[in-house]
Amino acid sequence: MKFSLSWLREHLETTATVEEICATLNTIGLEVEGVEDLGATLASFRTARIIEAAQHPNADRLRVCQVDAGEGFERVQVVCGAPNARAGLHVIFAPPGTFIPASGMTIKAGKLRGEASGGMLCSLRELGLGEETDGIAELPEGTAPGQSYALFARLDDPVIDIAITPNRGDALAVRGVARDLAAAGLGTLKPWLADTVDGRFDSPINWRITFPEACPWVLGRVIRGVKNGPSPDWLKRRLESVGLRPVSALVDITNFFAFDLGRPLHVFDVDRLMGSELTICRGAGETFTALDGSEHVMTPDDCVIADGRGVQSLAGIMGGADSGVSDDTTTVFVECALFDPVTIALSGRRHNLHSDARQRFERGVDQALPPAALEAATRMILDLCGGEAGNVVSAGAEPAWQRQAHLEFARLETLGGLVEEPDHAVHLLEGLGFRVRECDARHVVVDVPSWRNDIATPMLLDQQPDLPPARAQAAAEGAAVIDPEVDLIEEVLRLRGLDSVPAVSLPVDNAVPLPAFTPRQGRIASLRRRLAARGLMETVGFSFVAMDQAAEFGETPADLHLLNPIAADLDQMRPTPLVNLLAAVKGNAARGYPDLGLFEVGPAFGPDGQKLVAAGIRSGHSARLPGHPAQPVDLWQAKADALAGLAAAGAAMEGLGITTDAPSYYHPGRSGVIRQGPKLVLGHFGQLHPALLAARGIDVPVCAFTLYPDAVPEPKRKRKAPPALSAFQPLKRDFAFVVTADIPAEKLLKAVRGAERNLIVAVSLFDVYEGDKIPAGHRSLGVEITLQPMDRTLTDAEIEAVCDRVVAAAQKSCNAVLRG
Repeated sequence: MKFSLSWLREHLETTATVEEICATLNTIGLEVEGVEDLGATLASFRTARIIEAAQHPNADRLRVCQVDAGEGFERVQVVCGAPNARAGLHVIFAPPGTFIPASGMTIKAGKLRGEASGGMLCSLRELGLGEETDGIAELPEGTAPGQSYALFARLDDPVIDIAITPNRGDALAVRGVARDLAAAGLGTLKPWLADTVDGRFDSPINWRITFPEACPWVLGRVIRGVKNGPSPDWLKRRLESVGLRPVSALVDITNFFAFDLGRPLHVFDVDRLMGSELTICRGAGETFTALDGSEHVMTPDDCVIADGRGVQSLAGIMGGADSGVSDDTTTVFVECALFDPVTIALSGRRHNLHSDARQRFERGVDQALPPAALEAATRMILDLCGGEAGNVVSAGAEPAWQRQAHLEFARLETLGGLVEEPDHAVHLLEGLGFRVRECDARHVVVDVPSWRNDIATPMLLDQQPDLPPARAQAAAEGAAVIDPEVDLIEEVLRLRGLDSVPAVSLPVDNAVPLPAFTPRQGRIASLRRRLAARGLMETVGFSFVAMDQAAEFGETPADLHLLNPIAADLDQMRPTPLVNLLAAVKGNAARGYPDLGLFEVGPAFGPDGQKLVAAGIRSGHSARLPGHPAQPVDLWQAKADALAGLAAAGAAMEGLGITTDAPSYYHPGRSGVIRQGPKLVLGHFGQLHPALLAARGIDVPVCAFTLYPDAVPEPKRKRKAPPALSAFQPLKRDFAFVVTADIPAEKLLKAVRGAERNLIVAVSLFDVYEGDKIPAGHRSLGVEITLQPMDRTLTDAEIEAVCDRVVAAAQKSCNAVLRG
């Protein structure tokens, strides 16, 4: 929000300096983002007149000018290359020592091609005030030399730019800012009352509302016999000071009130409307051309203003080109309406339309102001454009915006941390427009003004769905009571100055600090440490990736596509961090570093929402060691990384199984899915698909894994018992089972492990053989079991009995037979 000092003083009676105003704005929560003071920047430039202009003796394109620039520079010689430099011309002169904003250089006295030059004659572009020109600026005839150019051009009006939080729609008006400053003690708010304009004729245009949820109230007035044209200088300067380009008087008046009172308005050219009625309704698929020339297809969720021909305005956001005013306009219809903030915000995002009107409506405007604002706009149109006004027409009704809020004075200290006298607290609230309804030594009840849409408004609580109804209702009722009081506390605190609120530490509930990590955070930290210990380097990647790359790793729903990305190749929320990791592999391989081990623990996005994913990737070959040549990375390394990560995350490793239905971006025959039970997926691993690597020009082997830490079931909380350590040595036995080739090794290992759970503590696969010594379609799986007796040494007969049970379990589950 920008405003000039002179504009602020139209509403605020104050002698405060710009520095004092900015300091106060910062302390009351309206943070100053910058101050543009052209008067200070251009203080050295002065008006001047060229007395003589002669051709430079040593240069065809230079002229030697004698310049009168007032006291101290009554006759100074300046060498100038402008083609319009001539005797009698009134110009802008920069004496030596002047800083030129456009070029960043400081003027020095010197010689140009042998002729002395004691300054510079400037164009407006060099002052940062205009576009590129072929010559110097020409001032009006009769301009007295020696004046400050900033004062002459009325540029000595600093412009303040403040940041507006989403809840402070009232601060998007100069009057709203002035009200805050006056309440903070920096002056007096000037009274404002719109002059009533009596209607001279019945309106030929009427309103009808069929979408009251989006527009509860609208007013309008026809003004005929107007003459549109350029705005007066004062209005142009007002708009230019806040960065708006003056268009015409009628358009500039609506822009003026958007900034002055925070009240967006719109004017229709009546001669370009069809019919005698404007309807505020839902869109119905029509194509609408906005004033900026962009075309948009209206949806039923959009609120539009339509005549007999079709949509003429995207309500509350931007008018249409077909009914906009021009220099030929003679009859206008002024629209002043209230629109639902949510409807306006969603339509603006849907159509990517930004306007000052949208910015104000979606934050909430003064709900009681429309009649007075329409009268004020009517009066200004009559003053600047002439004509006569018709009767005001309306539809709907003023919403019931009246609300109350209460404040317990003791809470200013207990909740706000600031001791405040009750009378002064009430005085501060009254300065903001709150009206006292009742007050005593303990509390005050106030009526909330119509322009403060952020105070005591109905709230929506995002409560847990499984919250008991009675508790949910009690929480909602409690929030409805405390929220308005907290709003008033905030107002008192910020007007006292946010810097004056003492810093107080939060109370300590326990003498012994609570754990810094939740169990989940602890598991994620352990996961990170385990992957790093395995030689992988952690990375942090953007959550945005190119849409075509994201599509290769999963679904790309339309609601995860960015409408306004920070870069063209970052337009989709990533389905997995593997997208970023593979891009890192490609970049490093292209620079001669193909052997990598990377991982990232970060968010991934899909149709089911956001989830935490741990992804890792290995590329190239292992390091060469004496007697051990470099080996290409393979799926076994990826599997080992994945299982180590799951173990660190607290997964029950003995209950995990492997299936071969990995996602399509993995190699179909060299990948797997890690499951706990038949349905719960904990991760994937394997080599990446060759086509995926070839498309990126990666010619080294690449394997990867993806883990879902949040899917790991919470471990059961059991009282830890001391470990049961056996005094007897373990013993191992090997078996070679012949099974059909379609039997997964995991199934066989599971069957063997369950043959004797009291004695078998470990089962592992140590050999896989397929060859001419095995029947076709079969393979031999070598399995090692570890037996751990706890109370005695096993006899040969007991060992043989266990082995028999192992063979029987393998035969029953997998139809396996011992290899002869």
